[in-house]
Amino acid sequence: MTERVHVHRNGVLLILGSATVWSFGGTIARFLSVTDIWTVVFWRSLFAAAFLLCFMLRREGLRGTRDLFLSMGWAGLGVGTCFAISSTTFVAALAYTTVANILLIQAGIPLIAALMAFLLFRERVRPATWAAIAAVIAGVSIMVSASLGNKVLPTGDSLALLAAIFFSSALIITRRHSDVRMVPAVCLGALIAGGVAAVMAPSYAVDTRDALLLFLFGALNWALGMILFVSGAPLIPSAPAALIGVAEPVLGPLWVWMIHNEVPATRTIVGGFVVSCALVAHLGWQLTQRGKFVQ
Repeated sequence: MTERVHVHRNGVLLILGSATVWSFGGTIARFLSVTDIWTVVFWRSLFAAAFLLCFMLRREGLRGTRDLFLSMGWAGLGVGTCFAISSTTFVAALAYTTVANILLIQAGIPLIAALMAFLLFRERVRPATWAAIAAVIAGVSIMVSASLGNKVLPTGDSLALLAAIFFSSALIITRRHSDVRMVPAVCLGALIAGGVAAVMAPSYAVDTRDALLLFLFGALNWALGMILFVSGAPLIPSAPAALIGVAEPVLGPLWVWMIHNEVPATRTIVGGFVVSCALVAHLGWQLTQRGKFVQ
């Protein structure tokens, strides 16, 4: 019993650690002086891929790491491509909208994945999940309306939603293809994103300060966050893991507000409150279902 409690505690700490690490992404990005999106994507992806590759080599060895990549197949390529698009659009969204908007839209990823699974594969969606999906759509609509109200095209919010959709797509593929491992898939995604950015970037030149920030943005914010999440997720049920993950959209805007004085618009706060309540209520309902993650 003590061992089970210890394992559960480690899982909680790892998931909380991943949410905390991920929550600093917007804060790090706001410190960057380089303005070209493709240059940021290139260096962030390069550092993330190198960090993940070193982690796999340390844990699996050269042969094991090679086998992980070779065993992914077409499904793994699909997951990697989804992660590549998601990470790229996430970086692009930061140039057009607030960190709060981006993170609160991404908070709805579990419900977006449930909706996509229903539309694509007719997977069963329970009434409680439909209600949560409707609430998330309403909350996101309120956030996007802040941009429309200012007569500005909601480019950033659209990119953030696109990032959430492709992240959700990656989750759906990994759920239907259990042989696809997340760490090598994310590493492949970083390599794909970096390769595309290498062609698109007008220059790779960054100063020492930006290089350090990009290392933090890629290796620690993206890669380390994913490693902590993948390590902790198998140790606790999916519902509490997702509930702990709500810390990211809560902490992220807080850091940016405290450090960069980026104050969310009123409609962002209202819409974010709706999204957060819907997600917490839905996950709380899941916790009552004997700890099983059901749709």
